[in-house]
Amino acid sequence: MGKTLDIVAATASDYRARAERRLPRFLFDYIDGGANDEVTLAANTTDFSKIRLKQRVLRDVSLIDTSTRLAAEQVRMPMALAPIGLAGMMSRRGEAQAVRVANNAGIPFTLSTVGICSLSEVKDASNKPFWFQLYMMRDREAVKSLLQRALAAGCGTLVFTVDLPVTGMRHRDTRNGMLTNSLVGKVGKVRQLVVRPGWLKDVALGGKPHTFGSLAALVPDATNLNAFRAWIDAQFDPSVTWSDIEWLRSIWPGKLLIKGILEVDDAISAAGIGADGVIVSNHGGRQLDCVASTIAKLPAIAATVGAKLEVLVDGGVRSGVDVFKAVALGANGVLIGRPWIWALAGGGSSGLTDLLATFQREFEVTMALTGVTRVSDISAELIDSAG
Repeated sequence: MGKTLDIVAATASDYRARAERRLPRFLFDYIDGGANDEVTLAANTTDFSKIRLKQRVLRDVSLIDTSTRLAAEQVRMPMALAPIGLAGMMSRRGEAQAVRVANNAGIPFTLSTVGICSLSEVKDASNKPFWFQLYMMRDREAVKSLLQRALAAGCGTLVFTVDLPVTGMRHRDTRNGMLTNSLVGKVGKVRQLVVRPGWLKDVALGGKPHTFGSLAALVPDATNLNAFRAWIDAQFDPSVTWSDIEWLRSIWPGKLLIKGILEVDDAISAAGIGADGVIVSNHGGRQLDCVASTIAKLPAIAATVGAKLEVLVDGGVRSGVDVFKAVALGANGVLIGRPWIWALAGGGSSGLTDLLATFQREFEVTMALTGVTRVSDISAELIDSAG
């Protein structure tokens, strides 16, 4: 039989299918999978799909403005690219590609602490400020060093992730051999690699060096990826409490967004230590399985702290319609993770460009068909309770 041709990709799910065909299985599972039985992973998207909107007609929607502000920045639509670890393993120098696309789309890009590209490489690829995501490490001097370099790179917004005191149980990573150095695991990974010659040529060979770029100056052997991972695992600090966030607030002069908030009392605590915003997040369903979806948790958090804090949400956002739903339920904006890395892995920079243009157009069309012309006009009144 002849080779099956790719359909023209139009949606996040189309790019997911492309990414699955182009990535080695262990890398695809890393970005696609969730914790345990993936109950929360599924709920993140299905709960969005259950929300119904009100169609309103005969309003003047000839001039629609999708722009707003996130973390004091003017953005073309209420969206940012979420931090994705190892993005540079999914597409050649993936973080640098993504920041260029985000710049052109008029939305923020967030560099992960464990990104492949360094702060300086992303700065060189960018013509606008980008955000930086941080995990707290035991070595507080290393944290200070990272923050100083983030400031020097022009980052004005710090996204601090709080829902990873320990790593969730991701069974896909066990099944595909990603978490083992046994002979069986190594042979399995080799088999996954040899059936992806395009990835081997473009990313494995053409995308070097494969280190955690922003951390390279902090560890002895930046060329040994396994040693690097061991260092990171040893550095993640499960003893972090709100007092540590207060310390972080005292040394970080820019905007501070706390990512990983699911409960109202934690959102109140974030406001109490001087955070500028919270990101309602369950880590994409990759940490504690069987917690609620983020869109289910958003309304109560937004109602409680929305007057004090900027409230963003991630997890399950797959379209511009979902962006609209999140804003209607109280979010100032959303972060997308899997959709952007699927698009980059499946279609490179042009794939991500096209996907973000689709999100933009979907958001604009949804505004028009619900009868609003400004982001500030989107409210819970546009949610159809009968749905």
